[in-house]
Amino acid sequence: MRPPEECRTFTSPAIEGLLENVTSVLKDRDLAMFFTNALTNTLDTTIKWKSNNLAFVVTGDINAMWIRDSCNQLAIYQSLAPQDLELAKLIRGTIALQARYLSQYPYCGAFQPPAESGLAPQHNDWAEDVDLFPPVDNTTVFECKYELDSLGGFLKLSRQFYQTTGDASYLTPSWFAAVEGIFDLISNQSLPTLSENGELQSFYRFASPKIPVVNRGNGPPAAETGMVKTAFRPSDDLVQLPFHIPDNALLAVELRQLASVLDAEHLRPDLAGQARETADRVEKAVWEHGVFEHPKWGKVLAYEVDGFGGRVFMDDANVPSLLSLPYLGFLNTTDETYQNTRRMLLSQSGNPYFVRGSDFYGIGGPHVDLIHPWPMALVSLILTSTLDEEIVDNLEWLKNSTAGLGLMHESVNINNSTDFTRPWFAWANSYFAESVLRLAKERPRVLY
Repeated sequence: MRPPEECRTFTSPAIEGLLENVTSVLKDRDLAMFFTNALTNTLDTTIKWKSNNLAFVVTGDINAMWIRDSCNQLAIYQSLAPQDLELAKLIRGTIALQARYLSQYPYCGAFQPPAESGLAPQHNDWAEDVDLFPPVDNTTVFECKYELDSLGGFLKLSRQFYQTTGDASYLTPSWFAAVEGIFDLISNQSLPTLSENGELQSFYRFASPKIPVVNRGNGPPAAETGMVKTAFRPSDDLVQLPFHIPDNALLAVELRQLASVLDAEHLRPDLAGQARETADRVEKAVWEHGVFEHPKWGKVLAYEVDGFGGRVFMDDANVPSLLSLPYLGFLNTTDETYQNTRRMLLSQSGNPYFVRGSDFYGIGGPHVDLIHPWPMALVSLILTSTLDEEIVDNLEWLKNSTAGLGLMHESVNINNSTDFTRPWFAWANSYFAESVLRLAKERPRVLY
C-alpha cells in the first residue's frame, strides 16, 4: 500500500494522472494495485531531500544515494517531466548532485546526503577498514565500490532528461567536470594490468578484510581489449573477471547518446568526438572478446572476460545484464547471438544462477544465495520478450511474488515466497512499472 498523502516525500500531478489513466482500464485489478504501488514508490518514499538545485534520492531501506539506483528509479518519470515543472526540477537536481559527487569521486557509486541538506551522514560497516585508492571522505561517500555501470547510468539519466524535456540547463561546469573525469577513468581502466615493462598499472584499489579483492585489492588481471575494466558488478558483488560485458554494452550506447546531445547543443566537439571513438572501440571489443562458441548453445555472449581467453558463462539479475541487452539499446532482440545467449541464460544447464521452484523462478546471483532469484530478472525477461504468452505468464509470477505486500522485493525464495529480502527496494519497483507502461504502449492486448 502507498503511504498516506501527508507522509509522501514528493507528489506529482502528472504521475497521479498517468496512474489513473492506466489503472482505470487494467483488466487485472491485482495487477493495477501492484502497478500503483510500484510506479509511485520512489516519489512516495525515497526523495529524502531537495532544494531548488539539488535532490537526494535514497535507494529505499538503505539511507544513501546509489548513482545506479537513483538513475533507474527516476527513469520511469522522465517522459512526464515536460508536463510537471517540479518533477523536472527533481530530476535535474538529481543530475546536479550526481555530477557534484562524480566530479570528486568518479570511482564511487554510493553517497551520503549533501552538507546543505542538514541530514547526518550514515555509518556503513562495509566501508570500515578499507584500504582504498584513491582515498575518499566517508562523510561524503557512503561506499566506494568501483562499478562501471554507475557511470553509464549517470550519462543515461542526463540524456533521457534532455531527450524528453529539451532542457540543456543541466550542462553546467560541474556536469562537464564529471564527464571529463569519466573519460579519464575510461582511459586508465582500458589499460592492461601490467605494462610491457611489467609495471602494475592500477588506478583503483579496494583492500578490505570483509570483501577480499585479489592481488592486494587491485583485482583480477586483464589484457588490453578495447573494453573498460570494472571491480564490482551492478549487484555490488565482486567481478570474477575484469571486463563486464553488459557494463561495456551500456557504456557504448550511452557514449553515443552523449555525443548526440553535445552535437545538438553545439558544445564540446572534442568530447563528442572522444565519446564516439570510445563507443566504437568498446562495442567492437565486446563482439571480438565477448562472444564464444559454446558446445551446447552455439555463439553466445559471456558475462565477464579477461582478454586472456578466460570467460564466465552466467547472468545476474541486476541491470545491466546480458538478458537486458536489447532493453539497453545495444542490440536487437532478434539478434542470433542474443537469442542463443538468452536460451542459455534461461536454462539450469546453461546459467548457474537460473533456478526454479514451486513458488518462484528466475535468475539470481551470488549477492544472496542460489535459491533466492531476483524478481528484477523477470522484468528484464518481459521487456525483451516477443511472445505474449511468455509476458502474461511472467506478469503472473511477479504478481504472486510480493507476499501480499504489493511491492517488488530484492529476492524471493523459490519454494517459499514469504521468504524474501529487502521489502523496500525502489529501483525494482520503478523497473516493474516501466515494463507495464511499455506493454500498455506496445502490447496493450496483454493488459486490457
